[in-house]
Amino acid sequence: MTSTSVRPPARRRLGIGAVLAAGSLAVTGLAFAPAAAAVAPTTATVTFNCGFYGGGAATLTATQTGTSATITVSSAITAPLPLAADSISSTLIMTKAGGGTTAFTGTKNPAMATGANVVVGPLTGTVASGDSLDAGGGSLVMVIFGISVTCTPAANQSPGPFVYE
Repeated sequence: MTSTSVRPPARRRLGIGAVLAAGSLAVTGLAFAPAAAAVAPTTATVTFNCGFYGGGAATLTATQTGTSATITVSSAITAPLPLAADSISSTLIMTKAGGGTTAFTGTKNPAMATGANVVVGPLTGTVASGDSLDAGGGSLVMVIFGISVTCTPAANQSPGPFVYE
């Protein structure tokens, strides 16, 4: 008696099984993956006094991915001359609730025309879950054309500190 069913070779059956098992593991992994960490609020304002260079309200925009965080500062300081992209070295010092500070640093900035508001960032820093960071009590230092511009906050940021997950 001859069988009329055709069985795929053992090698092919093993390959299909392995693909199905890998797919199941991938879907299961996605279901149990941790949610992306978030910071709240994502934007805040603070008024900086930069001495001879001016000052005014600045908008801070924060993001977080795990322990890595970024802050972009859109300031009221105007560019004295055209500025090339990535030509400003910046350090934003934020105060931690409970004491201490966290630094956000970088050399990222868009190209800016004379008189444009200076924007720096994203500046990168490291945060821990539960960190509460405020620009008030800290400082912003930007090195533009070799000149160090130090800005100090007039008050804490509004609506409140950045709280990291």
